[in-house]
Amino acid sequence: MESFATEFEFLLPKGYVDAAGTVHRHGTMRLATAADEILPQKDPRVQGNPAYLVLILLARVVVRLGDLDAINPKVIEGMFAADLAYLQDFYNRINSTESLQVRVECPSCRHAFTVEPERVGES
Repeated sequence: MESFATEFEFLLPKGYVDAAGTVHRHGTMRLATAADEILPQKDPRVQGNPAYLVLILLARVVVRLGDLDAINPKVIEGMFAADLAYLQDFYNRINSTESLQVRVECPSCRHAFTVEPERVGES
């Protein structure tokens, strides 16, 4: 039987800073389900402000962020704009039907190339 990756690791560019001042950058996001995209639309916060949809959606699919016990919309609200933009882009890339490839640059020689990130659970 073919293995199918449903979770993907990420590294936030800035990191979420919790109430104790701890920075959380490493996390895992799972693929979205139809329910993840449909159910938040019934939420009163989304009905009052459609821009809130992305916060609820990301809170549903980010399954781990550093040492945090739980990910909820308040955590996503507290992220820096750069991290929110990163997560939105990451969400779109992993849920796309196209192959997941990331353009990277070697910090030493500045050579740019494309890689396919290792998926959680694959070796």
